[in-house]
Amino acid sequence: MLSAYITHADCARHEMGPDHPECPNRLTAINDHLLVKGLLDYMHSYDAPLATFEQLCRAHSPDYVQEILDASPKEGYTRVDPDTSMNPFTVRAALRAAGAAVQATDLVLTQGVPTAFCAVRPPGHHAERRTAMGFCFFNNVAVGIRHALEHHGLERVALIDFDVHHGNGSEDILQNDPRVLMCSIFETGLYPFSGENSTAGNMVNVGLPPRSGGQAFREAVESRWLPALEAFKPQLIYISAGFDGHREDDMGNLGLVEADYAWVTHRLMEVAKRHCQGRVISCLEGGYMLSSLGRSAGVHVKALIGAD
Repeated sequence: MLSAYITHADCARHEMGPDHPECPNRLTAINDHLLVKGLLDYMHSYDAPLATFEQLCRAHSPDYVQEILDASPKEGYTRVDPDTSMNPFTVRAALRAAGAAVQATDLVLTQGVPTAFCAVRPPGHHAERRTAMGFCFFNNVAVGIRHALEHHGLERVALIDFDVHHGNGSEDILQNDPRVLMCSIFETGLYPFSGENSTAGNMVNVGLPPRSGGQAFREAVESRWLPALEAFKPQLIYISAGFDGHREDDMGNLGLVEADYAWVTHRLMEVAKRHCQGRVISCLEGGYMLSSLGRSAGVHVKALIGAD
């Protein structure tokens, strides 16, 4: 069966003003690259549904969800933090982005779809249980994970986050949940200035200094992530796929290249084949230089769907 490519036109209607790096063209860059490389031939496209209030409340407090829904402006922008704003289409885009993770979970767990890539925005991994921040409103991947645990009854789910920024929102929501193992690598000294001092037993956080490069990244995966994943034996793997650690992206300074994203995806697929029937769901997070974003997402998806 074909892998799933989940997106929606609503996700391109959310924007936060001229020259904002988290822009609609991010999705165009990814889609165009996947199309040119023929990777969409290996995938079935799905329109992301709207996440329900109940689904969102598995990861967020009901008061917070309602606050976001009520904050939608009729025109112009509503500012959430210095870098994050809502326009009249933001809520619908955010509901689609979270709904994509839910749909991917259903497809992979009940329909025999092997893997899924959610090309959606706004991103989600900075959204905490009660706080929107860092371009994020709902924590898409956490909504998907809680759906897998509470609706489908899985007992062990892993979250892998290789965005250049620490996924503070995912940690806030999922910390100390013994059903979840979260493994992350991020650049130290960057927004949101967290992750290095986590005390939660289910978090494997690896902060790397600027200019670490691909070798240090790969060594961290080999020495920290893979042993933890092997011990945990996840039934399903989610990926918060941020490509802003690329050396061409000025959001960070890790110095990664496409080969690093392909390599880590291959390693995760090996774990998935051993422990969870190859089931992996990837959700787009960061990546703001359009050319490197398209290329990096392309090699990630190629490895994800086994199109080598």
